[in-house]
Amino acid sequence: MSKAIALFSGGLDSTLAILALLRQGIDVTAVTFLTHFGCDISDKSSCSKDPFSAAEKFGFSVKLCHLADKFIEIVKRPKHGHGRNMNPCIDCRILMLKEAKDLMGITGADFIITGEVVGQRPMSQMKNTLSSIDREAGVEGIVIRPLSAKIMRPTIPEIKGIVDRERLYAFNGRSRRPQMALARELGLTDYPLPAGGCLLTEPNYSYRLRELLDHNPDPSLNDLHLLRLGRHFRVSPLCKIIVGRDQGENERIENFAGEDDYLMRVENFGSPTTLLSGICTADSPLF
Repeated sequence: MSKAIALFSGGLDSTLAILALLRQGIDVTAVTFLTHFGCDISDKSSCSKDPFSAAEKFGFSVKLCHLADKFIEIVKRPKHGHGRNMNPCIDCRILMLKEAKDLMGITGADFIITGEVVGQRPMSQMKNTLSSIDREAGVEGIVIRPLSAKIMRPTIPEIKGIVDRERLYAFNGRSRRPQMALARELGLTDYPLPAGGCLLTEPNYSYRLRELLDHNPDPSLNDLHLLRLGRHFRVSPLCKIIVGRDQGENERIENFAGEDDYLMRVENFGSPTTLLSGICTADSPLF
């Protein structure tokens, strides 16, 4: 039986791509890549996508792989630039494909599957860009994108007859209707609505991250977590203040405070938790 590694977000497109190859008897191992800038798969936010429920229903395995510092470095200095915000989409895809290629060697897989659809995203999902990404990642000819395969050049697994090209698809553009119709056909009823999922595409978070990197090129993991919380005030190049907006944020801010940070609150009275980070002195504008 032929084997494949699938890039799997838990969303509709990546799930359909896997199901399309499962129908052809391919043994699929899905890998969900985690970063410090995505939604935790265990949280219940609107952008969270559980990668395990579909795997249990349709019979494929899922491995979790954290990109950690490798990803942070490309966020800081992406070779191919950022998108509209701080999203390094092309560099991100190259990194994921390189990691998937390494997993191919470990598992004995023959090729890689992704759920990308030609024309769905202007920065990273155009035909020429997809080809360039594959070349730079060292996976040219072994990445099958089942949802758009028929409008792309045949891959090595298709040429060898490992995968039947006629049973793949020719989806193109931003409309989700073809995918939703295919989901009904394949019995996929529980899937998340389209959502960014990646915080680097969000303007407010991206602004905070860019501002943080301007003042601290090597932020800690706690610094990155704090970007999601509270109201942020830069009072000097070396001093930053974060104010919680509710009890939940107050508690999380306290958890992420560093040893050299200061926490302030009003005793015996309901108040925001305020974190002072850096070197905050009487010369800072708010003091």
